[in-house]
Amino acid sequence: MDAEPQSSSAPKKGGWVTFPFLIGTMAGLTLAAGGWSNNIIVYLINEFNIKSIDAAQIANILNGCMALLPIIGAILADSYLGSFIVISVSSLVSMVGIVVLTLTSTLDVLKPKPCENDQSSCIGPSKAQIGILYASLALSTMGVAGTRFTLAAMGADQFTNPKHQRAFFNWHFFAMYAATFVSMVGIVYIQDNVSWGLGFGLSGAANLVGLVAFVLGSRYYLLLKPQGSPFTQLAYVLVAAFRKRKALLSLKIEDYCQEPQSGGTKLMDTTTNNFKFLNHAALVTQGDTNPDGSIKKPWNLCTLQQVEDLKTLIRISPIWSTGILLHTPIATQMSLVVLQALAMDRHLGPRYQIPAGTTMIFVTISTCLSLASIDRFLIPTFHKLTRTSPTLLRRIGIGHVLTISSMALSALVESKRLAAARTHNLTGNSIVPMSVFWMVPQLLVVGVGEAFMFPGQVMFYYQEFPKSIKSTAAAMVAVIIGIAFYLGTAIVDLIRKTTGWLPDGINDGRMDNVYWVLTIAGLVNFGYFLVCSWMYKYQHDENKEVISSNSF
Repeated sequence: MDAEPQSSSAPKKGGWVTFPFLIGTMAGLTLAAGGWSNNIIVYLINEFNIKSIDAAQIANILNGCMALLPIIGAILADSYLGSFIVISVSSLVSMVGIVVLTLTSTLDVLKPKPCENDQSSCIGPSKAQIGILYASLALSTMGVAGTRFTLAAMGADQFTNPKHQRAFFNWHFFAMYAATFVSMVGIVYIQDNVSWGLGFGLSGAANLVGLVAFVLGSRYYLLLKPQGSPFTQLAYVLVAAFRKRKALLSLKIEDYCQEPQSGGTKLMDTTTNNFKFLNHAALVTQGDTNPDGSIKKPWNLCTLQQVEDLKTLIRISPIWSTGILLHTPIATQMSLVVLQALAMDRHLGPRYQIPAGTTMIFVTISTCLSLASIDRFLIPTFHKLTRTSPTLLRRIGIGHVLTISSMALSALVESKRLAAARTHNLTGNSIVPMSVFWMVPQLLVVGVGEAFMFPGQVMFYYQEFPKSIKSTAAAMVAVIIGIAFYLGTAIVDLIRKTTGWLPDGINDGRMDNVYWVLTIAGLVNFGYFLVCSWMYKYQHDENKEVISSNSF
């Protein structure tokens, strides 16, 4: 995509002047999203009388949508509408969804009657009530999906220096996790101890603040013009290569179509030999070009740059696929931890009780502190000791190891909780006399893992993907997470149908076995990741970590 032309009297576009507006937008929108999503399992159980495992599955689906749908927003931003319109409209959509969700918590007609002491007499929501609830959740989810990673890519577009892009990504994710922390501590507490309506209302207000901050910075943004779908251009390569599959490839670079530049045609030195079949798409044959040298039919002839873009995606795809089973254990853990917390002693002192939805705050704290430590201390220290810098793939690899370790710790802690339940003859979802703080170590470990892998993945795909789909590159991490949530949901459903590990009353099950399954899957996936990383070659030298005092 190309930058919008600027008039001589217009303010300078891009750079650090846009930073406070973009970070303010991220903080406001993340606070809003965290305010309604972090405690949604408890809301569904306590206010809509939905069974615990079903509520966890609904939350997984919502999280999957929030992670998977950003690819659509990124494609719209890259190809048709531009980032500014996509983010603005998505912010409005999410605000409407949060307003409707607030109404479901404040108007008695929009929710079922509260359960009495006898849980068997609980009446579930009517079709109209569940329909309105799902509509509000759908709007809120679509709004989050259209902003989260499109905003990250738009922020990186404001800088041309890779060091500044890395610095922006670090601050971007720091703001995201810090806002998530505030939502878990503040808004979730208000929902549990004051009212759901006030908690959701504050989420809507935060959404509005984020939208206003984004619009206020519009005169400073460097906006890139969308240039049509890059995926259509990649499809051109496949079709053209198939049509010319019988043609003999030439050894002369002059026989291939080159990408036109403003100063003439920029010649590539040679064609690449990997996935050589695709080179047929750029081979010029009779009737492929117009008299002026332009391409007559894009389905018959492509440029070498288009061919190389597709090859780049193919080379990255194995690395990308390893992220699915990396995030699946985390996605599953997010919902199971809340159910565990509901059946554990959550008291902090004689009076204060930690909300179950706040349990994941330890992940957020760990990630925020680790983000600061990694780029400010750990990487510079590593560089001083070894005279080398860890590559992005090494950072992701560390995330694999820590995630696997967290799942093993989760299994051990759950085994202890179940033993305590059996010792005291507790069944169903009765509270076990075991502190919820036993789960803190596993959450701290997975938080450190996220600090290594999450920014590492975003930076890796943003820098390695073809220039034409940079926004889509950032959203590819979201696609991984989305698939992981759906895969986690499918795994839980399969376990529920084939074993007795996850009954509605978790004290009667074996949730520890679920964590052991996730641990084994993570180990197998880590072996696959090591093979893919060993075979991968970076496209650009700047894809390796750069030590900079401004990196965070």
